[in-house]
Amino acid sequence: MKLFWFKPVLFVLISFVLLNCKSKTQTDPQPPEPTGIGKAKIWLTKGDKSSLLSREPDLIIQSQSSLNLPLFSVDTATLLQTIDGFGAALTGSSAFLLHQKMSSGARQTLLRKLFDTVNGAGFSYLRLTMGASDFSLSDFTYDDLAYGQTDYTLQHFSLSEDTEDVVPVLKEIIQLSPAITMMGSPWSPPAWMKTNSSVNGGKLKPACYDVYAAYFVKYIQQMKSHGLTIDAITPQNEPLYFTATYPCMEMQPGEQAVFIKNNLGPKFQSAGITTKIIIYDHNWDNTSYPISVLNDAAARDYIAGSAFHAYAGDVSAMSTVHNAYPDKGLYFTEISGGAWATDFSANLMWYMRNIFIGTTLNWSKCVLMWNLALDQNYGPQNNGCDNCRGVVTINSSNGLVTFNEEFYSIAHFSKFVRPGAIRVAVTPPAAMSETGAVSFLNPDGSKVLIICNYSSSIKSFTVKQGEKYFSYSLASQSVASILW
Repeated sequence: MKLFWFKPVLFVLISFVLLNCKSKTQTDPQPPEPTGIGKAKIWLTKGDKSSLLSREPDLIIQSQSSLNLPLFSVDTATLLQTIDGFGAALTGSSAFLLHQKMSSGARQTLLRKLFDTVNGAGFSYLRLTMGASDFSLSDFTYDDLAYGQTDYTLQHFSLSEDTEDVVPVLKEIIQLSPAITMMGSPWSPPAWMKTNSSVNGGKLKPACYDVYAAYFVKYIQQMKSHGLTIDAITPQNEPLYFTATYPCMEMQPGEQAVFIKNNLGPKFQSAGITTKIIIYDHNWDNTSYPISVLNDAAARDYIAGSAFHAYAGDVSAMSTVHNAYPDKGLYFTEISGGAWATDFSANLMWYMRNIFIGTTLNWSKCVLMWNLALDQNYGPQNNGCDNCRGVVTINSSNGLVTFNEEFYSIAHFSKFVRPGAIRVAVTPPAAMSETGAVSFLNPDGSKVLIICNYSSSIKSFTVKQGEKYFSYSLASQSVASILW
């Protein structure tokens, strides 16, 4: 009998086997994943703390955008101010906690978290107090004498108080960040130089202008002998607040101009010191002070710029001074968080709007918070603020560290915007009024956009830079740092 049925059945069986083998070795063609022309990295902090400087999935950069979203346009050809850095003040109290209340290993771990540029936040600027402040272990200057004595040759000048904690901690920091920038600010000269013979209040005696200028020279030179370079100084912290119970001094704008042009500037020049002189160092609510000092042409030649605090006034004051003297730098040097404001989200939004995005949009070259570290009792204090919060809290009993909203606010800038970066223009869309954005071009050519959503709803947008486009949806009450 002929098996006519065999051939078609065999064909079916062979076809089945071949198809089955194909399914084990091949897959049907799939549309390729969009690769674009590059990727943007993004880090996110949410007001509800569910993300804290968290690395998010990369954003795909395309050569064109097909999404109809509000557009932020970054113009890297429009170059604005150069950035010196971001950080905080290493006060005597902060240095004491780091040096005396932490083990060497724990301190190194924390310093890496703060200053390491790869695995940490990359803090790049520190403010130092020249002598005691309201956050020191006691009152002191670098040339303290018994009442009635004087030392016009500064034979007794000594950094001994700073060598207890401040200098050792600074030496550890520069091991992690060798190029870190440091600014020195005095709260008071030695009492014997003052009209009231006290570190609290009073004025600098006219007869002591020259020796006080020499005092600054000594400070810079002796810090240098420890391997520490002081990039800038201010002649007086908060010169219009001179009734405090901690070291302070009155210095009116005319007095500051005379001191700089006749004493401090020439002393620096003759000693070959290139440390910048930055004036004012007080609140936004008084622009006439720095402008008045800068109006003095002889003083102006020695001045690098003006410094501001944020305890009164509005951030736009910095642009007022910039517009008067656009060739002089602007520096934001102090604001503190504290127990009066404990809502993480509200604080984060305020810092972004006013201090970080706010000051850089208003020409600031640096942004510095107050105490780098305080303990669980807001101290150690020296007759000053009794509820100020540090950037980090170090528990003085067990050494445990809490990273506060101030830390995340700084880190969103310091980690990505490196010293030497230049602010570039960014045009926000009208539809995104409840957002803030600022953009920078780093020395290595990378671009940074820091954008904050102040509103209570998600904001979706596209960013355009040249022929590059990427899109993102930013959660409410959140800040993102985008690097490409």
